[in-house]
Amino acid sequence: MPRYKLTLEYDGRDFVGWQRQDNGPSVQQALETAIHRFCRETVTVVAAGRTDAGVHALGQVAHVDLAAGWPARTVQNAVNFHLKPAAVAVVSAEVADPAFHARFSARARTYRYRIVNRPAPPVLERGRVWWVPRRLDAAAMAEAATVLIGRHDFTSFRAAICQAKSPLRTLDRLAVRRRDDAIEIEAEARSFLHHQVRNMVGALKWVGEGRWTAAHLAAALAARNRAHGGPTAPAEGLVLVAVTY
Repeated sequence: MPRYKLTLEYDGRDFVGWQRQDNGPSVQQALETAIHRFCRETVTVVAAGRTDAGVHALGQVAHVDLAAGWPARTVQNAVNFHLKPAAVAVVSAEVADPAFHARFSARARTYRYRIVNRPAPPVLERGRVWWVPRRLDAAAMAEAATVLIGRHDFTSFRAAICQAKSPLRTLDRLAVRRRDDAIEIEAEARSFLHHQVRNMVGALKWVGEGRWTAAHLAAALAARNRAHGGPTAPAEGLVLVAVTY
């Protein structure tokens, strides 16, 4: 039974998240339905990361096993045809090694959070960025972000409903840079806790506003208590950029 590796792009605004749920449409459901329409197989599509409601993807990776040995290009084109009009696309498809696993084979995941930082609201990027009218100090945010890099107990920056067995994670990169009226925050790690990136971004926004310093961020991390970790940034500014294998 061939295994296919799918690289996906999607707009998360129309979905309750990646995972199939009873309370609305999911990206997983859209893909599994499209595949069934294509080849009449009932399948389970496994993703590298289960993105939350409203979170977007440029480079989500998933795998699926199909009974028939279809050419990868046929799978890509057929699934994209049957996905319409859902805001999901298979950017590439390839036949993978049977041992490949979209989630467990991943070595790193990269997320990007984008803040439009200007008095005027975004129009063309509405629903894909966090609009913060007040000027943020991106340099202070970048300096404070270094506090979080490395292996830490990230209890202060994970959701209360996070189901991970351990709060320990190794954050390999957390970069902040200003591009004209936008601030981009990129985070890279092998894995993240539930809401970890959004919670880190919320705390860094407080740094940018002058409400917190790097010392406050370090104290929040050391507290190991979500109540000390600052606000949660909205989902709409977050994008899963890439998964590395």
